Amino acid sequence: MTHARRHGPARRVRLIGGSWRRTAIPVVDLPGLRPTPDRVRETLFNWLGQRLDGLRCVDAFAGTGALAFEAASRGAVEVIAIESHPRAVAALEALRARLDARAVEVVRGDGIEAMCALARARAGEFDLVFLDPPFGSQLLARALPLAAALLGPGGHAYVEAARACDRALLEAWSVDCLEPVRAGRAGHVYYHLLEKVDSQGE
Repeated sequence: MTHARRHGPARRVRLIGGSWRRTAIPVVDLPGLRPTPDRVRETLFNWLGQRLDGLRCVDAFAGTGALAFEAASRGAVEVIAIESHPRAVAALEALRARLDARAVEVVRGDGIEAMCALARARAGEFDLVFLDPPFGSQLLARALPLAAALLGPGGHAYVEAARACDRALLEAWSVDCLEPVRAGRAGHVYYHLLEKVDSQGE
């Protein structure tokens, strides 16, 4: 994401697994821009089983692209990285070219609008959606239903937020088809893995 975070600053991060392990990713000097910490990414991909071979992913607030390129590094066949800030988009495109990351598509645009368009065109076609919108922006409440629409049954949404994204909150936001399966906390950041359940399967 490209807006205020509650983490400390970082000038570069490294991919931690897969084909591009140890590849450095520069962090564009934008106010508040900070990628998902290495330790949290390591936990997330432990939850996901390390490899993402054949999966299709969306990173709706891509920022530095740490999550998007980590997914591609670990075998995802399609990763759509959405970002609105032009300097961050330029950095994403430069990294894509440097790595020849053909599985990654960089989309410049608003995360919510882009997810809406994807949901209309490709509902249920994705396996994993990363959601890390600006804290306090109310974007998460809008983004979660769109993530649910993009995911097929058994797909996962990864969420970072300033509060716990538990079952009660999901019900309040009418996102009943996403079930919390894992959660953790790093400082002021809560991170979660949600699974889409097939409501028609019972």
